[in-house]
Amino acid sequence: MSRPFSDERIQPEAIFDEELKEPRKYKVMLHNDDYTTMDFVVEILINVFSKSSSEAMNIMLAVHNEGIGVCGVYTAEVAETKVDLVHRLAKRAGFPLRCSMEGV
Repeated sequence: MSRPFSDERIQPEAIFDEELKEPRKYKVMLHNDDYTTMDFVVEILINVFSKSSSEAMNIMLAVHNEGIGVCGVYTAEVAETKVDLVHRLAKRAGFPLRCSMEGV
C-alpha cells in the first residue's frame, strides 16, 4: 500500500492566502443618433440585454434625451459580445446605432 502524498514544500496556508480577484467589469452603452428608431432601440434592449419593457423604455429615453444610456455591466467577454451583436443587428436593419463599452 502506498503512503499518502506528503510534500513539505507545499504549505496549505499559502494556497488559501492568495486573494481571488473579481474579473474587471465594463458598462455597455448605446449612443443616440438621428436615424435609429426608438422602437428598434427598445427591441435591442429587450432581446440583447434582457430588459423588461419598462426598463427598455427608460434606457431608450435616456439615450434619446441624454445622448447615451447604460444597458448593463458585464465582464469583458460578455460586454464585447453584446457590443458586436448590437452592431450586427443594427447594420442588418439599416441603422447606424452605436454601442460601446467602458471600464467601470
